[in-house]
Amino acid sequence: MKYATYPSLQNRAVLITGGASGIGASMVEQFSQQGSKVAFLDVDSTSGLKLVTSLSSTSRHAPVFLACDLTDIDSLRSGIKQIQSIVGPIEVLVNNAANDTRHSYAELTPEAWDAAIAVNLRHQFFAIQAVAPDMIANGAGSIINLSSISWMIPSVGMPAYITAKAGIIGLTRTMSHELGSSNIRVNAVSPGAILTDRQRQLWWTPEYESAIMTRQSLKRHLTEEDVARLVLFLAADDSSGITNQNYVMDGGWV
Repeated sequence: MKYATYPSLQNRAVLITGGASGIGASMVEQFSQQGSKVAFLDVDSTSGLKLVTSLSSTSRHAPVFLACDLTDIDSLRSGIKQIQSIVGPIEVLVNNAANDTRHSYAELTPEAWDAAIAVNLRHQFFAIQAVAPDMIANGAGSIINLSSISWMIPSVGMPAYITAKAGIIGLTRTMSHELGSSNIRVNAVSPGAILTDRQRQLWWTPEYESAIMTRQSLKRHLTEEDVARLVLFLAADDSSGITNQNYVMDGGWV
């Protein structure tokens, strides 16, 4: 392996939301390479099952995939219970699932606002709530919430998404204090412009790339693997003294 191996991640039960594609899929792959017992939730059954197939023969523990609409909190809770019955008590939670579809502030309806908050923020809290008893009983745990630099810049053209991503930092800070007495760590990761397939297909134009390279200190594309390697560190015991932090992974944009 070219990069770090974390012995503490071997056989550790890891739950990742939104793990079927993009940054989430890279995290599923890299935790699997560490020998973790990885389970992931996603609404995209086709991509989720394909990822399991691709990793099963090379992983110590074949990843577990469960199709789930995370905006349905009852389904989220049920899915987590099912995963716990397969991989055991959850020791690492990565709240990754999100949807950055662009939207106009002038045309945003109350229903669309609520939907955006549901897919980008609400499920993060309820996933934490669902796995916290496992971590409290274990006397340790690591929760990593995916935010974004979009609220720091700030970006335009997706105000509900950006509001949710800012809210994730508040959620991270309060939950680190709620759970810290049980030795549960809660941190956030805020990626910048990550060249995922979704970004490439929908928004990655020559003009956008030029703007990114102008603003970034590092003059290269950032990848899903860059983000995943930071998440591995925050999940491992190597970062056991770190909590209540927001790690920016943006190549020096902000």
